[in-house]
Amino acid sequence: MRAPSGNARLWLYVVAFGLMAAAGFMLAVAARGFLASTRLLWFSAGMSAASIVAAVASVVWPAGSRPEP
Repeated sequence: MRAPSGNARLWLYVVAFGLMAAAGFMLAVAARGFLASTRLLWFSAGMSAASIVAAVASVVWPAGSRPEP
């Protein structure tokens, strides 16, 4: 079995950051609409939860194996 590369961890972290930025944007859009609908709030909460999962996965993902010198 091949170990995942270190780039996978970086990309997971990038995805987590993007999801958190999008969740913040959705929260701002919901606030601008004076919270007329809770749909945007639930969507923002879901994206925040997904970003937390991706960030934790990027930390606990096993590092790629490096050749011994």
